[in-house]
Amino acid sequence: MAKTDIIAKIQANAGIATKAEAGKVLDAVLGAIQESLVGGEALTLTGFGTFKVSERAARTGRDPRTGNPIDIPASKAVRFTPGKTLKDAVK
Repeated sequence: MAKTDIIAKIQANAGIATKAEAGKVLDAVLGAIQESLVGGEALTLTGFGTFKVSERAARTGRDPRTGNPIDIPASKAVRFTPGKTLKDAVK
């Protein structure tokens, strides 16, 4: 499903007049999620799931072509844990 498909579903389900307005709603929601994660906060949507930022430690990896060790720096990653309602719906 593409972003345009989601916008069309938002427009139909929420009774929004235009796709442009539905697109603004989607952008606002995604922006709020991003702001929360950038600020280091976890975001919980009850029934849907939880988004949170986790830290990845620095580690040593291997170059697959040469087999030489390489240093992989520490980084942050976004994690999503689905909620019970979402898990049950997917089953």
